[in-house]
Amino acid sequence: MRYVSTRGAAPQVGFMGALLGGLALDGGLYVPAAWPRLTPAEIAAFAGAPYAAVAADIFGRFADGEIAPQVLQTLCAEAYATFDHPAVTPLRQLAPGRFLLELFHGPTLAFKDVAMQILARLYEHALASSGRTMTIVCATSGDTGGAAVEAFRGRSNVRIVALFPQGRISEVQRRFMTTAADDNVRNVAVAGDFDACQAILKSLFRDEAFAAETQLSAVNSINFARIIAQTVYYFAAATALGAPLRSVGFVAPTGNFGDAYAGWAARRMGLPIEHIVVATNTNDILARALQTGRYRRGQAVATQSPAMDIQVASNFERLYFESAGRGNRETSAAFEGFERTGALDIPPAALSEMQEVFTGVRVSEDQTRAAIRSEFEATGELVDPHTAVALAGADLAARRSASAPQVVLSTAHAAKFPEAVFEATGRTPAIPAVASHLAALTERFDRLPADAEAVKAYVRAFARG
Repeated sequence: MRYVSTRGAAPQVGFMGALLGGLALDGGLYVPAAWPRLTPAEIAAFAGAPYAAVAADIFGRFADGEIAPQVLQTLCAEAYATFDHPAVTPLRQLAPGRFLLELFHGPTLAFKDVAMQILARLYEHALASSGRTMTIVCATSGDTGGAAVEAFRGRSNVRIVALFPQGRISEVQRRFMTTAADDNVRNVAVAGDFDACQAILKSLFRDEAFAAETQLSAVNSINFARIIAQTVYYFAAATALGAPLRSVGFVAPTGNFGDAYAGWAARRMGLPIEHIVVATNTNDILARALQTGRYRRGQAVATQSPAMDIQVASNFERLYFESAGRGNRETSAAFEGFERTGALDIPPAALSEMQEVFTGVRVSEDQTRAAIRSEFEATGELVDPHTAVALAGADLAARRSASAPQVVLSTAHAAKFPEAVFEATGRTPAIPAVASHLAALTERFDRLPADAEAVKAYVRAFARG
């Protein structure tokens, strides 16, 4: 299995190269040179199988022998033993034909744990076998940073720097990062929004000398291994609901498009996914792009669903590349132009192909609050605002088939956003034991301007130390 850059100017790499590299040297994102394809019988065999076994099978198809199958099985078993539910990502029925996929049973109460727990173990295996150390820089809109810090803290061959937008994430999200006292962890509050953090991260990789000097790597959803890990819960959920004998629809709340793109990837691998609703908050670049064909950056605004307060969705480049016939020259020109001007027009044929799978919807703040409230009144369950965006999005988007069950992705525990939940329902969610101690711990983080050179100096000093 080889991996190519969406922009075509970086050399092909194997699985380990894509895993440890994160972002390609030409600024593009790695994708498989050819997608693995599962037969209906292989998909059907996942029904009822342990989650870790499904994950090891899927990863094995992408690692293609670079990691021994028994090693993958061990790593996946260890990773998903950290979750507090035996199903790892359980389904809960909300109504006839509608289900909630709970992705928040990991150690930091968010769907990012699903990928990050296995990613840390893959890194540790790869680096131990080569005797290398690496510096991971992670830009987070809230949940990625906490999941990454939890997964990589204390590991001797990895240093991790988490960049988060100052004042734009919840206190619980922040404390999952900043209370880590391990020597290999640094947290930085950037004076800007998430898009500024993400732009800084990409600029670090474009500086080849800096990247080589610091042994730089990334674990944001720009890292393709994250996408692989996220396809697993699509397979697990769909087979539990009758796939491959019937199709399933999904609703994904999204900002950086990784979760929704993982569903596209699972469909490309043979899973019968009828449609995917892309539910955004008022930072609606993806909804607008899928509706109008114009991908145009706006000003990111703070909302009650902060992990989605994004106006540059990195993984959209992967979908554009695939929908434009894998044209790397066209993709490179389009996204280099987008970086300069903040806008690009999706070719009509590519847009039509995207719309065969995706429906984009925008959910307002009032609609988000209403969804939290209505779910509580109907079921007695409290949901976080990101999940509420997906629930509202499911109602706003017309279902394509009444026979296909619809799965709404619940990406975070309500306890991570107690203020928003209380505002909508008058109830404060109970704090799980894994988070209850955070308030008593000392926070440790530094502050930097939204300036790439300042971040480079900080990361360089940390790597040398």
